[in-house]
Amino acid sequence: MFSNLVVLDLSTVLAGPSVGTFFAELGARVIKVENPKVPDVTRSWKLGSEEPTSSVSAYFSSINYKKEYLQLDLKNNNDYQRFLELVAQADILLSNFKLGDDVKFNLQDAVLRAVNPRLICGKITGFGDESDRVAYDLILQAETGFMSMNGIPESGPVKMPVALIDVLAAHHLKEALLLALIERSQSGIAKTVSVSLYDAAVASLANQASNYLMEDKIPQRIGSLHPNIAPYGEIFETKDKALITFAIGSDVHFQKLCSFFKLDELSSNPSFSSNVARVQNRESLFELLQGKISHYSCDEILKRMLENNVPCGKIKDLKEVFEDNSAQQLVRSEVIEGKNTKRVTSLAFKWK
Repeated sequence: MFSNLVVLDLSTVLAGPSVGTFFAELGARVIKVENPKVPDVTRSWKLGSEEPTSSVSAYFSSINYKKEYLQLDLKNNNDYQRFLELVAQADILLSNFKLGDDVKFNLQDAVLRAVNPRLICGKITGFGDESDRVAYDLILQAETGFMSMNGIPESGPVKMPVALIDVLAAHHLKEALLLALIERSQSGIAKTVSVSLYDAAVASLANQASNYLMEDKIPQRIGSLHPNIAPYGEIFETKDKALITFAIGSDVHFQKLCSFFKLDELSSNPSFSSNVARVQNRESLFELLQGKISHYSCDEILKRMLENNVPCGKIKDLKEVFEDNSAQQLVRSEVIEGKNTKRVTSLAFKWK
């Protein structure tokens, strides 16, 4: 799709490089430029089981795919001139510099567009274009409410197990860059688009934000439970010791759930007949359901819920996830600098 597109990826860590991988998977030529003395830090973010001397880590591999790798010291005149030659043929330049680094390395938009007026610049920042604050996903999770909501009352605030704010910011930048490509094709004008981790995080608070903005409800740590729906997120144990959960989003779902477990009387019980009542009485509802679920195997429950269109899922670890052929189809493999690497695709959509 983008076989004629050239992307220069000067970004590091997760958000920016994942945008580069997105375009690479769509056929673009993506050149990742790293400082030979200070390469992408994620090359060193390794599990204890990884080879210490390898130049490639699993973390680095997760968001770098189908790229060319080039080492250039932009403070060296010869390297800088070589870089400008690449700029002259590029369509997009990705960066996540700290405030002032564009001046330090002579990479201001005006300088780059003097070389290539059609260059679209895509930038990731931490707290906005005018902030020099160093930002990592963890800090954004802390300062935009995510950690305060995540966990259980006894756990204290908990970080999410993936750098979700980076992932969200990357998706916003992809959208902006695609719009910039459309704009350039129509007007010939190249835009600069930027996304801050902070804006992406706050913009992703969705229903939790509205719960506060409209009802002054400050979300508390309630584990997997949903503040507005029940049963939704409660974790049940089956007869064969598997863990399952339900997303009962409607009264119809609840009626079908009760019918299978021979609890039809709950559907007409004022304590459980409406979603509002179920949220208010979710603890007693959990006990009633768990008492029945413990007599059925996981496979039997999943099969019957599927037949009745009731949202239900088994809680799986990643070994179980990737034993499924559907997940395996999303795995992409590549040899990078002599190392066999794997990652999941950045393209979750189907193109027909």
